[in-house]
Amino acid sequence: MTMVALVQDYKTSPSSGAGYAGALVTVFIWATWIVATRHSSGTPLGTVDLGLIRYGVPALVLSPVWLRTGLIPRNVPPLLLAVMVCGAGALFFQITTFAIHSTPASAVGVLLGGSMPLAAALIGMVVFGERPDLSRSLGLAAIVGGLAILLTRAIAGQDITWISFVFLPLGALLWAGYTHAFRRSGLSALEGGALIAVWSFIIHAGLALVFGTTLASVPLAEIGLQFLSQGVLSGLAAMLAYGIAVRALGGSQAAAFSALTPVLAAFGGAIFLDEAVGVWEITAAVMTGLGVALSTGVLSHRLKG
Repeated sequence: MTMVALVQDYKTSPSSGAGYAGALVTVFIWATWIVATRHSSGTPLGTVDLGLIRYGVPALVLSPVWLRTGLIPRNVPPLLLAVMVCGAGALFFQITTFAIHSTPASAVGVLLGGSMPLAAALIGMVVFGERPDLSRSLGLAAIVGGLAILLTRAIAGQDITWISFVFLPLGALLWAGYTHAFRRSGLSALEGGALIAVWSFIIHAGLALVFGTTLASVPLAEIGLQFLSQGVLSGLAAMLAYGIAVRALGGSQAAAFSALTPVLAAFGGAIFLDEAVGVWEITAAVMTGLGVALSTGVLSHRLKG
């Protein structure tokens, strides 16, 4: 309850300093999640096991929140809630984790982190009639350029398969759907995160009953690593930190920090997983990171001026 009360305090009057701190914490956790999930491919842990850890921790910690709102809040359309759970919960996690297990961390940062603003922009244009300005258009073009570099490397025989190019952008599309649904749900970041966590845990518990789980046979040290990375950091801390960043800085400025994720993921994979990262992978990560920053629109007013 102490953590919930603390976040509720931030919800009412967060400072800009807390917003910048929350945004930086979020992108570091996202990069750590990519590296830790990539690392789990060499362990007995399956995607269902990781999902139980990822959503079990926040579902338990935030239980006072979802017990108060109910599993299906009366003021939230069930379809909207389903899009949120699929887009940032169980389906998103299963698809992206499956792909991450066979994709170098540097490519994950670009194909997932870079594709998210591109997918969000496409949904906004097609579904809601939004039109990107010059800054966003330049950013989306840079993202496409970064993805094109990776596609060229894959065709040339690099260790990136069709799974990476299909499932990671699909995960980004799901996340973009969640973003638009969450904005229209009327829920707070805390309430949305709690509902996504509890529903995703229920889904993974059902999958574990059907397909089984290997958690009992995994070394305790590995369980501890994933408990920290998946459950505490990614499942709980990043969600709360990003909510604080959005409230303090606004959506565009907070989202601009995600530009750091591809670069951090690339260097994290090289340092912790001994993955080969060459000049083209770094170029793709940097280009996509700059594209993400521009695509948020945070620099639009400067370009207009």
